Parts: sequence; C-alpha cells; structure tokens
Amino acid sequence: MLKISDITYSVEGRTLVENASVTIPAGHKVGLVGRNGSGKTTLFRVIRGEMVLDTGNVHIPKGWKIGGVSQEVPGNEVSLINTVLRADTEREALLAEAETATDPTRIAEVQTRLADIDAWSAEARAATILKGLGFTHDEQQMPCSAFSGGWRMRVALAAVLFSEPDLLLLDEPTNYLDLEGALWLEAYLVKYPHTVLIVSHDRELLNRSVGGILHLEDKGLIYYTGPYDTFAKQRAANRAVQAAAAKKQDAQRAHLQAFVDRFKAKASKAKQAQSRVKMLEKMDTIRAPEDAARTVFTFPEPEELSPPIIATEGAAVGYGETIVLRDLNLRIDQDDRIALLGRNGEGKSTLSKMLSDRLALAKGKMVTSNKLRIGFFAQHQVDELRIDETPLDHLFRERAHEGQAKLRARLAGFGLGADQADTEVGRLSGGQKARLSLLLATLPAPHLLILDEPTNHLDIESREALVEALTAYTGAVILVSHDMHLLSMVADRLWLVKDGHVKPYDEDLQAYRKMLLTPDKPAEKEKPKPVKAAKPSQETIKALRTDVRKNEERVKKINEMRDKLAKKLADPVLYEDGKAGELATWNKKYAEVMEGLERAEAMWMAALEKLEKAEKA
Repeated sequence: MLKISDITYSVEGRTLVENASVTIPAGHKVGLVGRNGSGKTTLFRVIRGEMVLDTGNVHIPKGWKIGGVSQEVPGNEVSLINTVLRADTEREALLAEAETATDPTRIAEVQTRLADIDAWSAEARAATILKGLGFTHDEQQMPCSAFSGGWRMRVALAAVLFSEPDLLLLDEPTNYLDLEGALWLEAYLVKYPHTVLIVSHDRELLNRSVGGILHLEDKGLIYYTGPYDTFAKQRAANRAVQAAAAKKQDAQRAHLQAFVDRFKAKASKAKQAQSRVKMLEKMDTIRAPEDAARTVFTFPEPEELSPPIIATEGAAVGYGETIVLRDLNLRIDQDDRIALLGRNGEGKSTLSKMLSDRLALAKGKMVTSNKLRIGFFAQHQVDELRIDETPLDHLFRERAHEGQAKLRARLAGFGLGADQADTEVGRLSGGQKARLSLLLATLPAPHLLILDEPTNHLDIESREALVEALTAYTGAVILVSHDMHLLSMVADRLWLVKDGHVKPYDEDLQAYRKMLLTPDKPAEKEKPKPVKAAKPSQETIKALRTDVRKNEERVKKINEMRDKLAKKLADPVLYEDGKAGELATWNKKYAEVMEGLERAEAMWMAALEKLEKAEKA
C-alpha cells in the first residue's frame, strides 16, 4: 500500500500541503482532484522522491516500481513499437542476456523468468496499447521523429502502460488524447492490475475508471470511497453539515456572550457569568466552509442571422491533390449544437478549418451569411500566446478603443482577475492561458463558435462553467472534445466523420462509446437471418420528440422572420424612384428566408415521420 503520513511541503515559501495523511491500499485506482494550483502535480513529485518534505514521510512497499509519463519521447529514429517495448527494462535486459549467457543454469533461469513475465507476447501487447491510443499498424513501425510532440506524448503514455509499474502516476493523461483514445484509456485503467493514482479533471474518466477520490483542498488530503459523482454529493453534504454546525455555534456563542455582558457586574450572577466565560474559552471553533470564487465564462451575444448561416453542396476539401472529405451536403443554423465524432485522422480538424474559412474548398460550394462572424479555438492557439505580454496587452491589441476599464471587465468575465490581467502570460497556469484564448476567440461575438478540445488544462469547476456558458450562448457551436461530459451536456446533434464523409450519427454518445470499445468482429460467411427490428426505447422516442419540437420551433422562428420581411416589402416607400437597389436587397433576403423555410419544413416533416414510425413500432 501507499502510505502518506503527516506530510508538509512548500514551494517557493508557499505551503501547499500541511500535516496530511492518507493510505491507499494496493491495487486501488484513485483520482486525485483539486483546484488548479493546489499542489497535485507537486504531490506526485513528493511520492517519486523528487522533493524533500518539510515534515512527515511517504512509505512505498519495498520492490515497488513507480511509473509515470515522461515529459516527451525523444524524436529519434527508433520505431514506436520498439520505443514501447524498451520501456520494460527487465525484459530488455533478460533478452540481451539470453543472447550471451553460456552457463546452463543461468540460461534456464533467464528463460524461466522470460516465461513468467510473458515476454513472448510483449510485442502483441505493445501493439494493442498503441492501437488503442490511435496508432495504426503502419504508424507503429515509423520512427518517433516522424511525429509531433502531442503524438509522442501518446507514445510515452503507451510505454508506461506497457511497463506496468506497481504504482502508476498519471497527470492529466487525456489532455493529449482525442475522444476515442480517452474512452480506450478509461476501459484499460479499469483492468489495470496494480495501483493507479491519476490527476484528472475528466468527470467521465473519474466516474468509470477509479474507485476512490483523493481530494486536495485547504492544504489537506481527504479520501472518499466511490467515483467522482459520489464524492461530489458526499462533499456537498459534508459542507452543508459543517455550515449548519458553524451557524448553530455562532448562535450559541452569541447567547452565552449576551448573558456574560448582562450579568457580569451583578454579584448574584457573578458565578454563572464566570462559568459561561469558561464555556466560551473551551469551545472549539467550528469554521464555516469557505466558498471559492465561482468560476465563470461570459460569452457576448451575437445578433440573429437568417438561416442557414452555413450551407454546403457537393463540397470537397483536402490538402493539395489529396481529398480528405467529399460529398459534403451540410447545413448549420444559429441554434445548432453539433459534436464532431470520428477517429483521429478521419478529418474532424479539416472540417473545422473548412467551416471557419481557414481551408479552401477543392470543389462544390459553401454559402455563408453575409454578416457571419466565426470564433475559432484550438489548443495550438494557447501555445501561440505572447508569453512576454499580459492578458491586458492581448486585449488592448484587439480592442484598444474600448478603454482599460472595459477590457479588465472582459477579463474578469472569464475568471481572470486584476492580478492575472497584469501578469505576463508566460507565468500564468495552463487553465488561465486557455481562458484567455477562449476570450480572444469570442471577442467579436461570433455567430458560430468552433471549439477544438477547449477543456484541456481547465479544472472541473471551469469545465462546468463552460457548459453553463455554452448552454446560454445564442450562437451555433461545433465541438471537438475528448470530454464526454461536455459533449453530453452541450451537443444536441452528432456528426460522424468517417471514410471521407460527414453524416448525422443517429445514436447517442453511449452507443458511440460502446461501438468504439467493441472489438471488430470478422464478417460471417453465412447469410444473416432476418431479425425483427427492435422496438425503439423510451430514450430514443424522447430524443425524437425533442427533435420534432426543435424543428417546429425553427419553422415558427423563420415564419416570424418571413412576416417581418413581407411587411417591409409591402411598404410603398420601397417602390419609389431611386430605391431599386434597396428593394433588390430586401427581395434577396426574402428569397433566402423562403428557401430556409422550405428546408426547415422538410426537416420538420422528416422528424415527424421518424417519430410516428417509432411510436407505432
């Protein structure tokens, strides 16, 4: 077991943990949570023996091997598969010795040990891990130098998983994984045979892969049994009890003090007054839990545009002669919340670039609203911030005319207070940098917000705030994320990017998760027997009703827009001499709205047909 006893440690004179103790039994999987900057990563350094404790000690069983992800795999010419295989240093040493050993007894010992550690299946196990993290068979044979830093981090993760340390320390491993890789990791950790301590802000991972939560708060460590949602409920209940006890004690103190103040000068009541003074002195103070400043995001609201805001017909897009996506017939309205699903390399980023006008079409056409503004957030933009400038400098460059007071208010609306506003970006945390990049992306009040992995480096409180902000946001949203909780709370449409096409995914996220985690089965030679269609579930019917209601509301909204335009076109002033240009503009708008109405009504009818078919099944 891992036993932490009365430890205290500090960084740059600031105490992060004080007199904390906890015991984690062998084989347990535990999530380490706490606000950004509370000292979680530093605790990992303490466990690895890389920091000297102020007080206390960390006991790890003799012979235990501790493993964690390296900062980055070197960009050398060693293949990915061999890089992972080399992580098992015992196997490497035994294989080398087997080549040179001459003593029969030692040869027998080496071969026995190789069999014990299942050395002969090592390559297959390494390949399975690499495949789960997104590498094809051909890519596994390529050198590390052929991959970027983010992909090398996946190789580093594969290497430590393959080596199977007795104590596995993982610090935000999903930050460099896509949804498919994150789901695979969830399932892999459940079956991992040894102890795991994982720092993560991914609620789904903490609900599915761990059996306990270690909470670092107020310089202390508290262990909770159960997944994250259980921890959240228990912590909320504990805080409510603590707050009630503090309130009750305050009332009791006030009552005792009132008696003392009233009767301390009276001889007949002196003894009773003195007795109550002693009671006050002996009373241990119960402190009400302090609520941290609430995490917020405040997105500006765009004006409403005529639907659709983007429509493509027969579009294809790619790089040079290589077409990545083809036959794209897509429509996006301002009230859409779309999640892009698909394995890495299928074209999700390519589609995002095309929709944001960062990548030109190879063929077909894409029509966008004249006044359409698009906000784009991708992880690489966080890395492109100017580290020697402050957040205020970044905003001043974009909105110099607004004045410092308004710019500071904008920063505060994204949780960047006065101190952070004047701090160089290079000294901000990853979460604070991500907030600044999100602010810059939403600064022009975009009608469409494209977010590529927006939750990296954000703690759980910030992720919940992002969910609230996106729910209240009146523009369209396109999401690419490994955070299943974010997708399930925000997205109401799913698009699957696969085999060069983009199509609606009619199932839900849980069905997609199940599909990804189900091993591919070889096709059966026998003809499948006809199977009676399964009766749609209540959840499916509920989703179809929601779709019908949404389409009905869309038709209603477009009809209102059509009525306003019809009223405008009925104005006689519009037909006076010299108004031909203005009249043409309004006629064009009316034609666009009528076209949008025709499509919206078709979608409504299709949704109604689906619902009727499901209800009759």
